[in-house]
Order: sequence, then C-alpha cells, then structure tokens
Amino acid sequence: MTPTVFFAVLAAALLHASWNAVIKFGASKISGVLVMTVIQGSAGLIIALTRPFPGSEVWPWLLASGVLHAAYKLFLGFAYEQGDLSRVYPIARGAAPMMVLLVSATWGIDALTGAELLGILILGGGIALMARGVFTSGESRRLLPFALASAVATAGYSLIDGMGARIGGDPVAFVGWMFALDMLFFTPISIALRGPGIARVTARGWMIGGVAAAGSYGAYAIAVWAMTQAPIALVTALRETSILFAMVIGVLLFRERLNLGKIAAGALILIGVILTRI
Repeated sequence: MTPTVFFAVLAAALLHASWNAVIKFGASKISGVLVMTVIQGSAGLIIALTRPFPGSEVWPWLLASGVLHAAYKLFLGFAYEQGDLSRVYPIARGAAPMMVLLVSATWGIDALTGAELLGILILGGGIALMARGVFTSGESRRLLPFALASAVATAGYSLIDGMGARIGGDPVAFVGWMFALDMLFFTPISIALRGPGIARVTARGWMIGGVAAAGSYGAYAIAVWAMTQAPIALVTALRETSILFAMVIGVLLFRERLNLGKIAAGALILIGVILTRI
C-alpha cells in the first residue's frame, strides 16, 4: 500500500466518522438522516439512469438492499437520539463484521480462519464491555437495541450488496439504484413514525444533511478507489480506524465522557475488526 492510498483510506475513515458526528450534531437526528438520504438517493438515481437497466434477477437483491439500508439509517438515528457518538458508533460499526462472518460461516459462504475466529472472540468481548458501560454510566439503555439493530441491518446489506452486485455485473448501477430505493423506503417510513413535520426541514437542517451526504458519499468513493489500488483486506482493515476517530470526535466535539472502560472496549473492538479482515 503506497503512502497516497494509506492516507486516502485514513481520510475515508475520518469522513465516515465525521458524517455520523454531523448527524449526531443536528437537533433532529432523523431529519438529518432524511435529508442525507434524499440527497444520496437523488444522486444515485441520476447515476443509475446513465447505466444499463438491471435485469429481473437483480431486483430482488436491490429491493432487499434498499429496505436494509433504510432500516440501518433509521435505527442509527434512533440510537444517536439515546446515546453518545463514542458509545453508539463502536457498537454499531464493530458488531456488523462479526455478524457477517458468523452468517457467512453458518451458510457455508466462507470458511473462518484462525485469525477470524480470534477476531470474533475479541470483538464480542469489546462489544460486551462497551455495552456494559451503558449500565454503569447512567446512559439510556435504549441505545443498545437500536445500535445492535443498526449493526444487524449493516451485516444484512453487506452480504446482499456483495452478492447482488456480482449477479448484476454492474456495481455502479447497483449502488445507484440501491440509494434510490433506500430513499423510496426511508422517506415514507420516517414520516409515518415522526409525522409530516419531519419533512419540514430548516435551512440549517438541509446544510447538516447535505454535509453528511457529502461525507458519506466521499468516504464510499475513496474506499472503492482504494480497493482498486491496494489489497481489499488491507483497505477494509484500515478503514476501521473510523472507530477511533468517532471516539475522539465524541470527546472533543460533544464533550462525551471517556473513561478507561470505554477506551479498553474501543481498542478491543478495533483489534477484533482488524483481525477479522486481514
């Protein structure tokens, strides 16, 4: 991995943690996610329409992906309403790869290596320690089911996107239609849950959502480019430094409490994720 790719991936990790921080910063987390989704979905639709139309065999994968992406964002928004960035992000980000590996091994998609098994054990310990901190720090316990549900959705769309893009043979079109369907599903669901007022976004709300959308899209674009320049396993492992970035941002920007337990849990989650991806 060249220095250019190395620092580009670090920038992508920072962008990913930063757009999560932007959503956390907004007064209404769901409104911020809604604006981000609308902007991404509109851009995705424009890009998708420039590509060949997907075949019928691809649409079940696209529909499932759109539903899961919408669920991921919804649960993530709910989690940020209940807890700290430095608590929610490591749980949601760290639990997903562990779930993907377990499902892959159970379904016979991939066999687990010794490093991956060790990584799963360390990941589980780190997530358990991070979750335990909720009960000892006085934070809302409601953040846990939301953060874990977000991780379940992330694991689901990670598996579906990979297989669906392979079947379709055009990852650019697949991602574009996925973002468009995500917008189609997320918008009415968020309005149904929070009322029509959720769609009446202020200029500040559009700015926050727009910044989050740019950060999310930029992080994804950099990661995809980096995977064409360096081994995918190294890129995906390095991206997980976003967990550390999120914890630092939470402490510096939101003045969140950082105790020894949270530091240890974050370190275990990061080590575990890296072990599962190298």
